[in-house]
Amino acid sequence: MPIDEVLYPVNLRVRGHRCLVVGGGQVALVKVDGLLEAGAVVEVIAPDVIPELDARPGVTVHRRVYQSGDVEGYRLVVAATGRAEVDAEVYRDGEATGVWVNSADDPDNCSFTLPSRLRRGPLLVTCSTGGHSPALSRWLRQRLEQEIGPEYQTLLCLLSEARERIRSTGVHTEGLAWQDVLDSGMLELIRSGETGQAQAKIDRLVDNTLM
Repeated sequence: MPIDEVLYPVNLRVRGHRCLVVGGGQVALVKVDGLLEAGAVVEVIAPDVIPELDARPGVTVHRRVYQSGDVEGYRLVVAATGRAEVDAEVYRDGEATGVWVNSADDPDNCSFTLPSRLRRGPLLVTCSTGGHSPALSRWLRQRLEQEIGPEYQTLLCLLSEARERIRSTGVHTEGLAWQDVLDSGMLELIRSGETGQAQAKIDRLVDNTLM
């Protein structure tokens, strides 16, 4: 993958959709867990599967080698066999059938790459190098984990509730003074346990909007 290639960032909705992981090792387990976290219906194709993967609830395991065309019918596929020739075959099959394929640690055989991610409830922060250095992505994520704590999830919940209250009246929420509220010390209040004062700041914004 060229170093100057620009990738288009997206968040995919895979809940309830069939997704395939080709491979049965530790890397495959990480990919399976990521898909399960997003609510996907996960299947695995691999002749050998580690016990942790075999024990994952709701995962269908097909104990056999990958066969050409196995990608058809899935929303997306992750190739994580550790064998370059097999992962490349999975990618080629995906390209031929219009199925998105990620090949672990092989950006040249990917139609999408997976960023390193940090979750705080519905808040999702990602770090990506376009597949050029997964190590740097992980390092950046670890630094962000030290900065972005659970208080950000609380902040997001307060803002989301206020936004829905305003929208329920038919008023658009774009262009409101959200930035002013965020810059008013709300995060520090939540960190110090004064969530009620943070809520009061948002309530004033809502009241002023609905007057």
